[in-house]
Amino acid sequence: MTALTLSTSSAATLRADAVVIGVVKGDKGPVVAPGAEAVNKAFDGKLAVVLETLGASGGEGEVTKLPAPSGLKVPVVLAVGLGDNPAKGDGFGAETLRRAAGAAARALSGSKKGAFALPVEGPDDVAAVAEGALLGAYAFNTYRNNGSGKGEGNGKKKGAGDKGAPLAEVTLLGGKPRDKAFKAAAERAEALAAEVNRARDLVNTPSNDLTPKSFAAAAQAAAKEHGLKVEVLDEKALAKGGYGGLLGVGQGSDNPPRLVRIVHTHPKAEKTLALVGKGITYDSGGISLKPAGHNETMKCDMSGAAAVFAAVVAASKLGLEVNVTGWLALAENMPSGTATRPGDILRMYSGKTVEVLNTDAEGRLVLGDALTRASEDKPDAIVDVATLTGAMVLALGSRTFGIMSNDDAFRTSIHEIAEEAGEQSWPMPMPTELRKGMDSPVADIANMGERAGGGLVAGLFLKEFVGEGITWAHLDIAGPAFHEGSPFGYTPKGGTGSAVRTLVRLAERTAAGDLG
Repeated sequence: MTALTLSTSSAATLRADAVVIGVVKGDKGPVVAPGAEAVNKAFDGKLAVVLETLGASGGEGEVTKLPAPSGLKVPVVLAVGLGDNPAKGDGFGAETLRRAAGAAARALSGSKKGAFALPVEGPDDVAAVAEGALLGAYAFNTYRNNGSGKGEGNGKKKGAGDKGAPLAEVTLLGGKPRDKAFKAAAERAEALAAEVNRARDLVNTPSNDLTPKSFAAAAQAAAKEHGLKVEVLDEKALAKGGYGGLLGVGQGSDNPPRLVRIVHTHPKAEKTLALVGKGITYDSGGISLKPAGHNETMKCDMSGAAAVFAAVVAASKLGLEVNVTGWLALAENMPSGTATRPGDILRMYSGKTVEVLNTDAEGRLVLGDALTRASEDKPDAIVDVATLTGAMVLALGSRTFGIMSNDDAFRTSIHEIAEEAGEQSWPMPMPTELRKGMDSPVADIANMGERAGGGLVAGLFLKEFVGEGITWAHLDIAGPAFHEGSPFGYTPKGGTGSAVRTLVRLAERTAAGDLG
């Protein structure tokens, strides 16, 4: 991953491939943001004029490169837009700094070192800039030809100087490397970015390489590295335990399902969180086959499990004083002569029977088993994460995840935490009248209900498998989990690592006793 250092050096004296400065929108054109004073001085105080001449406005995410004057030790100045100038006395918002740093890091792809001279007043600003830069510098090059005719696995690795390689080093100016608060902010940003990028890597890995078995193996390797407890139930153990949902979804594939339990514990912990992730490593829809145009990105249907896995590892890295148990419900949903058919009835781990009306509504089946099992440990709260429904994307768009819960206060807390973490979300209702649509004449419940409000119906289905008296929330990340458009801010094309930062912030707040 991209290296991060803090420095008190001046932007005028530090050697790097480029220095990054901020620009804001002023009433009469772009205005140079705090942190860039030394750079502006090298331009004889006329940097804003030069930028305006080049067409820069200071708009959020706008990137302008220009040659550095002789007074600087860098060859390039990169100006990134911060948007509107904050009111006097107000600083720049964390998300503004994250996105600006991310846009700059992307623009410096292939460079060895970037010096970031963005507005930094305290540890929170350091955290935001560091996080944005490290997330923006992400690149997934595992399968790309390196120019020698060989793939990454057979030739040399991509490195600095290769335009496809991420920025190798971020030096954050204005950071105080000997100050405990600044150092802690930088270390948290490094740990968090590493785990978001772990989730991105998993999401971007094609399904021929990422199967339930190999995903479980990745969790076992990380558990060994970070001192986590791990347990993997293979298809024989799942059959013995009666996990009908996981087995029913996975029975059409040559790659059998797995249920992974990965645990971070702390001796001083007073609370326990259970995180449950949907891990469909490829979703063809099964017998209810997805049409062309809807299955090309379905390697991303394990994004929820990737987020849960990464969050548990992050909790361990950060030494959080809370117990966090991650449940990865892993299966591949394929059509075959052994696949579950529409009309089949599955007996879930809870004992409930489910009439499968649509085999493409499979995520709720694997989650149902995992939620029941997670409930047996009596955690203080359960949060499940899933790319569950297209209906949620239609409701909220491609950048916002929906939050449902059996506790309104908990739902509100998660919404606030997501905003704080820099992830767009929105609280969604759980209308009780929609439950009737899932009534089945032959089973306890059907896996489909009314088409209108399909995202809410899915949440109501999941609620059926949560233990009595346990606080629970459901995050439907179907929109933001996989970005198909052009990169923006610190968000790349492809896997985004959606929900990782929210889950880690939830664990931190729980450890601090802020959630009751």
